[in-house]
Amino acid sequence: MAKDDDAIIFEERAAGGGRVVAFARLNAERALNSLSKAMIDALQPRLEAWAQRDDVACVVLFGSGDKAFCAGGDVIGLYQAMRAADGAPSAEAEGFFAAEYRLDHTIHRFPKPVLCWGHGIVMGGGLGIMAGASHRVVTEASRIAMPEVTIGLFPDVGASWFLGRMPARIGLFLGLTTTPMKAGDALWLNMGDYLLESAMRDAVFDALTEIDWQATRADNDSLLADALRRFEDTDSAASLCEQSALFARQRAIAALTDAPDVQTFIDRLQAAADTDEFFAHGAKAIANASPLSLAVVHRQLARDPRLSIEQVLQQDYASAVACTRRPDLAEGIRALLVDKDKQPSWTPARLAEVTDAQVSAHFALPADYEGRHPLADLRESMIESRGD
Repeated sequence: MAKDDDAIIFEERAAGGGRVVAFARLNAERALNSLSKAMIDALQPRLEAWAQRDDVACVVLFGSGDKAFCAGGDVIGLYQAMRAADGAPSAEAEGFFAAEYRLDHTIHRFPKPVLCWGHGIVMGGGLGIMAGASHRVVTEASRIAMPEVTIGLFPDVGASWFLGRMPARIGLFLGLTTTPMKAGDALWLNMGDYLLESAMRDAVFDALTEIDWQATRADNDSLLADALRRFEDTDSAASLCEQSALFARQRAIAALTDAPDVQTFIDRLQAAADTDEFFAHGAKAIANASPLSLAVVHRQLARDPRLSIEQVLQQDYASAVACTRRPDLAEGIRALLVDKDKQPSWTPARLAEVTDAQVSAHFALPADYEGRHPLADLRESMIESRGD
């Protein structure tokens, strides 16, 4: 086991069948386990090693503390890297996105079962990790969101792969409004697989060591699922799905997202918020969001949802590079998380000033890459992602 001051705590526990269950705990409780470059650099090689070992039956990902699995990427680190570049392209910031997306891909295509304990806050980069896991647990305290437009970014980490597959254009609604999903929403929208009480975590982890793990992926997927269901209150899970606020409003959301452009969507959303308090969060968030980011997200989630996770992550990288090279990302992080004045000065300042050329620039790598794409080598493995 690693030291408690390490970015990630690794542990291997002996289990049935002569195998081990491998645990990785994100260890930045005070930062709500925000995903730093140090975490990525520790987790990526460890996952690659576990993938090659016949004795590793299953991998478990969870977070320190009781507030969050992972509140997103380390945007403070991104801010510092962009500021240090002083207006020039930041190799450090761009490298962070490449490393983060490669990690997400590794989890999506991992050749063994991956259990993600998605308790508490799961946002941005945290959802990028959770979405790729084969077995995803939500709890009574799970709050899942993609709030990137409020800092001048976009729903990345492969988000258009899972947001684009949601019914009634709910993914577009979530990406534009930052509206959080609760456990019932996540179960209904296939962002979570099992509803477990947070207090059960240690008992669940202990139970994993009692499984008589087998040699094949299919057998172990089934064994893990059976173990999790023994802890699940299926009636409560079904009830929460039926009570999902997003499920109840799917027709209203479809009508909102029928809008041909972002401004029409905003107008409809504000009108909906006047009669339904549920939409008030989104109306407030979108009013303070980056206009250019909103336009990018609108185009991003209108693209073909059948793209593979590899194609989506490769596109996300081009979009992320564009964000690091325009003012809004650093300005949004400054206003929301550094100075905390919540008064970002966006460029452009108004949605009407956003040009098609500015939006299109987010969907191709800049000329200085000269055909180099750091994620060009991503390929499908023997294990297919859900829905591909």
